[in-house]
Amino acid sequence: MRTISKSKLKAQMLRVFREIEESGEELIVTDRNRAALRIQPIASKKKVEDVFASSPGQLVFHEDINAPTIDEWHEA
Repeated sequence: MRTISKSKLKAQMLRVFREIEESGEELIVTDRNRAALRIQPIASKKKVEDVFASSPGQLVFHEDINAPTIDEWHEA
């Protein structure tokens, strides 16, 4: 895992942020040699079709799997 001090981050912030966005790796920011912050890119959401693309024809959706469910809450 990569680390950088607060002072170095301040001087190179834009470049460091771009590197994190491109690589997808997180960065630990240190203050006096102690971990102080973790910077990580926000994961992009994947479509359901993309997640299950390796299983064509093996899954059957009877309803919209993205639709919120509330039935379970009324059963309790």
